[in-house]
Amino acid sequence: MKVKIVRDECISCGTCVDVCPGFFELSADDNFSQVLEPYRIDGDLSRGEGPPDLLEKIQEAADLCPVQIIHLS
Repeated sequence: MKVKIVRDECISCGTCVDVCPGFFELSADDNFSQVLEPYRIDGDLSRGEGPPDLLEKIQEAADLCPVQIIHLS
């Protein structure tokens, strides 16, 4: 599963990190959601490839995001 975060629309609520800390984190620089480094695509903070064991939690994080900025494909 590919994940795309629209970081400039993030409200830094931390829901994604609370639900799936194994994939999401809040940036120390701007406090916006980003993909953890091991899962990033081409080093892009906003794009990642979800590992099979976290797919359910990634989907839950996307569903619970209050501003719906986490997109899965």
